[in-house]
Amino acid sequence: MKNHVKMIGTAMFWAALAASPGAQAQSNDGMFARKTITIYIGNTAGGSYDLYGRMLARYLGKHLPGTPTVVATNMPGAGTLRAANYIYDVAPKDGTAIGIVTETLALEQVTSNPAVQYDAAKFNWVGRMASSNNVHIQWHTAKVQSIEEAKTTETAVAAAGAGNISETIPTLMNRVLGTKFKVVSGYPASAEGMLAMERGEVDGTATSWAALRTGKKEWLRDKKIKIILQDVPERSADLPDVPALGELGATVADKQLLGLYASGGAIGRAFIAPPGVPAEIIKVLQDGFTAMTKDPEVIAEMQRVNLDLDPLPPASLKAVVEKTLATPDDVRARAKSIFGR
Repeated sequence: MKNHVKMIGTAMFWAALAASPGAQAQSNDGMFARKTITIYIGNTAGGSYDLYGRMLARYLGKHLPGTPTVVATNMPGAGTLRAANYIYDVAPKDGTAIGIVTETLALEQVTSNPAVQYDAAKFNWVGRMASSNNVHIQWHTAKVQSIEEAKTTETAVAAAGAGNISETIPTLMNRVLGTKFKVVSGYPASAEGMLAMERGEVDGTATSWAALRTGKKEWLRDKKIKIILQDVPERSADLPDVPALGELGATVADKQLLGLYASGGAIGRAFIAPPGVPAEIIKVLQDGFTAMTKDPEVIAEMQRVNLDLDPLPPASLKAVVEKTLATPDDVRARAKSIFGR
């Protein structure tokens, strides 16, 4: 009997020890040992999603227990919603799958985009590397060189699918502001859209300011393009002479709708993990991500390639998504009617 009691006591002791913070930290040391984490990038190579996704792949493993291998793979399609759907429903739920997809992830759900097969509220947010400022550009030989000119003259713009701002914003402006953008859809991502513009297939397209100033410095230097709009609530300090989407609109209702689409920059270049990943694994990923954004080597590298670093914690990202999902019914209905959903 005494031996039985002693065995029970010993078992309880070891159970308590295993549950202690020190033991948990020790068990976390090998959480990702000999594993490979895949960063799924919802766009093709060359744009800002790709730049930030590959930056994460280069440095995240250093800040995770077990120093796993981290690789990046492009999964373009449906304005990055193909990757979003994959991460939500198919990707492994063990911490080895992370994605970067459209900043309008929640907005596409609100407006009933038929490509959406996820509930944005259920994604796990790992963290944000930077807010974003998407810009609309016209080639220097295009007849249209401003939003005002687009109200009187048709201009063709390359678009990357219904979940991408290159298609969403021109379509929205056509209905709300009376512009005459001819949306030419079917380009995989902004890199292909910019190439089409350079070749003369279209007059303009959209991309991120970060990708433009990083990968197309010569265009800016040689004035090959004109930036005609930035998709933010207010003009950024970098582009004080370029109209912001949030300042457009003739009525309160118009401003409210345009402002909703201008708010995606708060999500920016953020990273998601599938729903259903155990909380302790998500916490380790989030902590590793935060540590990475403070790493002097990462900061220096991002400065070298002219990429913004503007982190936002997971709780704040979740709050932005929840606010978008709570969009008033009248605004939601108007947006859905514009996109025929």
